[in-house]
Order: sequence, then structure tokens, then C-alpha cells
Amino acid sequence: MPKNITEKISKTAYESELRQDIVTGDWVVIATGRAKRPDEFAKLRRAPSDDANDPFENPEESEQEKDVLIYRREDGDWSLRVFPNKYPAFSPKRAAHELSEGPYFALAGVGYHEIVVTRDPKRSPALLDVWQVAEVLDAYQDRYLALMNKKNVNYIQIFHNHGKEAGASIAHPHSQILAIPVISPYIDLELSGAELYYRSNKHKVYEVMTEYESESVRRVIFENDHCVAFCPFASRAAFEVWVVGKRANPYFERITDEEKFAIAEALQKALFAIYRGINDPPYNFYIHTAPCDGKEYPHYQWHIEILPKPPTPWAGFELSTGIEISTIQPEVAAEYLREQLAQ
Repeated sequence: MPKNITEKISKTAYESELRQDIVTGDWVVIATGRAKRPDEFAKLRRAPSDDANDPFENPEESEQEKDVLIYRREDGDWSLRVFPNKYPAFSPKRAAHELSEGPYFALAGVGYHEIVVTRDPKRSPALLDVWQVAEVLDAYQDRYLALMNKKNVNYIQIFHNHGKEAGASIAHPHSQILAIPVISPYIDLELSGAELYYRSNKHKVYEVMTEYESESVRRVIFENDHCVAFCPFASRAAFEVWVVGKRANPYFERITDEEKFAIAEALQKALFAIYRGINDPPYNFYIHTAPCDGKEYPHYQWHIEILPKPPTPWAGFELSTGIEISTIQPEVAAEYLREQLAQ
């Protein structure tokens, strides 16, 4: 049970809900605060993003929420800023309450939802300088540390959507930070899998994986002193890439400044190889880190996962089994991406 959740209240008073599947334990967000009328779902075919109406070019004029973090250049102009989402999936305005119904369990959608915006409306992370990507990581860490001890926050998810097909409704490059009261089953699987591997093998699974990939080189795209970027052995999608640190560390918020720059280099290289190699496809990248629920997760390792969007959506097999089909061997994908960086 998440911390500080004890009282029941009518669900109609909330902007969103977290509903739990009674069989699998999976969580679903019912984001009523972002909802449209049912008949509006028939209008989902929209024109490409209109760069002329960019709400992030001048956030004050487009009446975005007040900045919680802003980085400025020497000339006084901003280089990066963070502000609360105007249309949050989770809101801190009320206390968390249980919203159960019959045999079903649900929670009010309480939490924090922030936007991280870089200055240039045209340059995605793949095209930024390494120091600029490091600045983005610095903002992620800054906001993570600010949110992790907030009431009802047990997990913080940081992600970046690139392209409309990947969920970016605004073309201006931006990331999102969601601080929520629950830990997803996907993270639970990683945590329990890491612990089980350690109990069975007496070694930490992410260390074993990273050391092997570094030695074999077959799936490595880029490597420096602090991290390795590689296509996972069991890639879920074509050109999937992970960036994993070499120092055992479950917690993203505990990275050092030196590690931050090295991670920024690996992330930028991987994104640029994807950008050049497969013609700037839509993709998502996100950080997986140990929860901030006060427990210890010594066998886990924080990391970044990059998932280019497949050209065709999930069909019957994927939807019915949860088993994804990738159309290229990760070894071939890694070799091709390495070639992009060598050119």
C-alpha cells in the first residue's frame, strides 16, 4: 500500500485516477483532467504539429505555469526551463485518497507532472551538443531531488517523446517528469528479476550484462569510462538501445557530475546514430531507476532505454501475448549504428 493513503472520497472530485487491474496488478491512469468527449475520439487524425504555434517558444506569452527551474545563458536568455504541465495527468492540489469500487482498487491521481523544455525548437537531443544534453540530465536530477521526498511520491518517471507517432503533441523538444504514488509492475519486474538473479548467481545482473557487452563488443554502439550504450540481447524493437553505467548504482539521483557528462555523451551518440541511420524516426527514451519509497534496492541498476517506434503498430500476436516482434537482429542493428558514428 502506498504511503499516506488512508481515506476514501468521492472519485468525481478528482482530475485523474489510478486504477489497478484486479488480476495482474497493472496500473492504468484514467486522466479525466486531460479527457475529451467520447465523440472526439473520432477526430484523432490531426494535421502535423504547427511550429508557428509553439507554446514553449515563449512560455510566458502562452501562459504556461510558473517555472520551477530555469537555466540562463551568459546573454540572459534561457537555455532550459522546467514548469508544471498545464494539463497534468497527476496533480498535487489534493491529498491522495482511495477510490475503490466493489472488488476494485483505485487511487486519486495525485502527484506531480512537469515539463523540461530546451531552448531551440528545432534541435532534438540527437542534435544537441554533449554539454547541452548534460544540462538536460542536470535538470532531471535537480527536479528528481526536489520531488522525491514529497508526500505520496514513491516513484518518479522521466521520459522524452520524439515525434507525433511517439506521443509528442508539441514539436518543440521537451521531456516530462511524473512523480506518482505507485510503482509500476514493469519496474517491479526489473527489481524482482535483479534480486532473483543475485540470489541465484551471487552477481548483480546489470554488472554481468554490461561487462559482457563491453567485452564482446558485438552489440555495443558507444562506450566511455563510465557507461556503455548497446542494443540489448533481447531487443523488443528494432534499434532499441540501452545506456547503462559501469558503477553499481540503483539510483539515478546519485550520479556524479563526471558520470553525468559521460552519460550525456553516450545518450547523444546513440540518439544521433539513430537519427542519421534510420532517418530521424519517432522514438521514446526514458530513465528506469530504483523507487524513492524509502526501501533499499542494492541489486538494481538505473539505466536509460531508447525505443524507436516500430513502423507498424502492435497486432494480434503482440497484443495477445505481450511478446514483441523485432525485425532486425540487435547485433546487426548495433553494427549499423556504429557505422553511422564512424562516418
